[in-house]
Amino acid sequence: MKAAVVVENEKVEYMEVEEPAVKPGWVKIKVMYSGICGSDVPRVLYHGVHFYPIVLGHEFSGDVVEIGEGVTKVKVGDRVSGAPLIPCMKCDDCQKGNFSLCKHYSFIGSRENGANADYVVIPEQNAVPFDPSIPYEQGAMFEPSTVALHGLLQNDYQGGQDVAILGGGTIGMFTMQWAKIFGSHKVVVFDISEERLALAKRLGADEVINTTTENYMEEAMAVTGGKGYGYVFETAGQAPTMHMAFRLAANKAHVCFIGTPHVDLTFTPSEWENMNRKEFKLTGSWMSYSAPFPGKEWELTAHYFATGQLKFDPSFIYKKVPMKDANEAFQWFKTPGLVQGKVLLSNCD
Repeated sequence: MKAAVVVENEKVEYMEVEEPAVKPGWVKIKVMYSGICGSDVPRVLYHGVHFYPIVLGHEFSGDVVEIGEGVTKVKVGDRVSGAPLIPCMKCDDCQKGNFSLCKHYSFIGSRENGANADYVVIPEQNAVPFDPSIPYEQGAMFEPSTVALHGLLQNDYQGGQDVAILGGGTIGMFTMQWAKIFGSHKVVVFDISEERLALAKRLGADEVINTTTENYMEEAMAVTGGKGYGYVFETAGQAPTMHMAFRLAANKAHVCFIGTPHVDLTFTPSEWENMNRKEFKLTGSWMSYSAPFPGKEWELTAHYFATGQLKFDPSFIYKKVPMKDANEAFQWFKTPGLVQGKVLLSNCD
């Protein structure tokens, strides 16, 4: 088969490789689309892979074309997305259903060859069937949706309160929609881009606030009558929005950091005292799994994508490019701010 293979730092070659064989309990998927995740960029451009050569790709969709011995969950012809984590199922965290915290895991498209290829093989339990009415492009974006929903679950989310979403990227848009689906009072999206804020409104945000304006904090607090937000979700992984979360939180609020910062992050004594005085709860969120594996995050994404309540907007996608052009696509990420949205590598004609 053909695959986009990372052969050395900054070099992806589209080349012939051996087609993977199906093992008992595993399934083979004909890949339609495979997304370039932000975590793939340093793997390719900054010596971030576990080994060379390797086939990346962990956000994907396609059709089941072969099943291994004992497989009952899916059948040939099913349209599926794939949950990339392969937990050990034996450690304490796995036994408690905290698969995202497994220390002995493997991972499709990182520690094992992934979906930037004609075919990928994954364990049966990792295959997530979805309705044929859902386009393959949308099916390749299950993981961002599940990451968002996992954040809500980590943050003990309940409806009826005002919700702040800090960051209008793909994760933020899905987090906003999940908060709406499960009964928010108002959801407000914060970003610096008018384009992203306009998208948030199209997808159902009650209010949007541009944080480059001088009085954005007054505007934000006015939405809540000065009380602050009962739930705050930081999805951008940026230091300014993480500080902003402390200011927006209401008394007894729940604050969740879904985004991952890439610079040093420090808080002043007064900021930390703010958390003490408000007695808000701060938590992190990592990946997107729960028991039974891969979890309700994946099951509910398939359901709400199918009903249309969880919306997918074409602007989520920056470009669709043939798999053979993967090397060129990764070079785009060298230009800061160029890529706005998901790059999908395509095997479709």
